[in-house]
Amino acid sequence: MTTVSPAPAALGHDDSRGGGHVRLLAHQIRYEQLSFWRNPQAVAFTFLLPVVIVTIFGAVFGGDEKQPFFFGLTGMEYYTPMIVAVSVLGACYGQLAIVLSTRRQTGMLKRLRATPLPAWVYFVGLLTHCVLVSVVDVTLVIGVGTFYGVSLPAHWAALGLTLVLGAASFCALGAGVASMVRSAEAAPALVQFIQFPLVFISGSYFPIHAGALNTIAGLLPVKPFNEAMLGAFAPTGGYQWKELGILAVWGVLGAVVAVRRFRWDPRPE
Repeated sequence: MTTVSPAPAALGHDDSRGGGHVRLLAHQIRYEQLSFWRNPQAVAFTFLLPVVIVTIFGAVFGGDEKQPFFFGLTGMEYYTPMIVAVSVLGACYGQLAIVLSTRRQTGMLKRLRATPLPAWVYFVGLLTHCVLVSVVDVTLVIGVGTFYGVSLPAHWAALGLTLVLGAASFCALGAGVASMVRSAEAAPALVQFIQFPLVFISGSYFPIHAGALNTIAGLLPVKPFNEAMLGAFAPTGGYQWKELGILAVWGVLGAVVAVRRFRWDPRPE
């Protein structure tokens, strides 16, 4: 585990003002990026897994024609946005929940709290880091998808809004889940216990066309994110305001839970 950088404490009293906060935020983003890129396992899992999955799907569906089963799209036109969405979910929700739980248990958050670094700077730095990681993920998946004949996203502005809102919402949910985890060892299991069923019922693995389960999934955060991402790719799509609204509501709920329950010091055994 990389130790907390002492640089924020050395920036002086100006850190309480606007210019100092900007420098603190830039430093925190840089710190999160360096911590991430110096962890080969995290890098490989975050970037290699989505590329492997989209490559396998490309080998299976690359030559398919448009099908009603995929809502009038080819298999790869459907699965490329889905894999993009799953990769953002993993980079923001899953990774953040585990990182925060681990840092709290090792005492890193407690030591960080004793520095002049404002809490909001720390969390905005984490959010920005997750967005940057997600952008790399999205770029890689789209790049592999184009190799198998998938067109570039038709609505870049909608893609950007969906990506930022999705990353923010899932980061908030990840922080909310981290606030309920009692130990770092339990974090991966709890994260997957929540994530896997949501991904399964939200059309990430295969299209779900109708039924009560589909309706319930539409009120949860993953399916709206999938549909908003799919709308950014589809020529007849664009901004999916209803889905983005549902996603934003879940982000607010996650943030409320995180603020009310978040602990900086390790939980007692």
